[in-house]
Amino acid sequence: MKKGGEVSQRSALFNKREPIIRFSRTLNMIIFFSAMLNEIFHLDRNYPWPKPGCCPRCNSCRVWGHGFVTACFDGYNCPLPLKRYRCPDCKCIMRLRPYGYFKRFQTPIATIRRSIFSKARTGKWIDGIDRNRQGHWHRSLLKRIRAYLTNIWQHGVVAGFDYLLQLGQIPVCRSI
Repeated sequence: MKKGGEVSQRSALFNKREPIIRFSRTLNMIIFFSAMLNEIFHLDRNYPWPKPGCCPRCNSCRVWGHGFVTACFDGYNCPLPLKRYRCPDCKCIMRLRPYGYFKRFQTPIATIRRSIFSKARTGKWIDGIDRNRQGHWHRSLLKRIRAYLTNIWQHGVVAGFDYLLQLGQIPVCRSI
């Protein structure tokens, strides 16, 4: 204490017991919507992007545009812009992505399933896609079937793909 009963500013700051709120990471969400990639390719950033009515994390109705992020898709020689939105209340960032694609995958789900089906039925990969990529999908699927459906799964890899998809998982994802 100083003369006259005053408390120094420094000690007053350290004696406060206010909580410190820190966001170590913002929560990223992917919102799937119906779109034609060809339209996004031709219209670029002028595509009429749907705006979420509210934040899926905190239900706040204050959702703002947060620019664009590019993503690669098979059949296009340049990345396509995808719209992002941000909730100012919970700091959640939402990214729009077309239906029919897994997050972080550039090949349509139907093409990946067709590749798995072809390998299971004929022992051959489909044409037009590098066999290393197709092998990656197949090995990842087998690993996930063993991890989640156990070694006694007797219904085949295609049924395993469909079942994991029904569970809301990405069947060909590397991480377990």
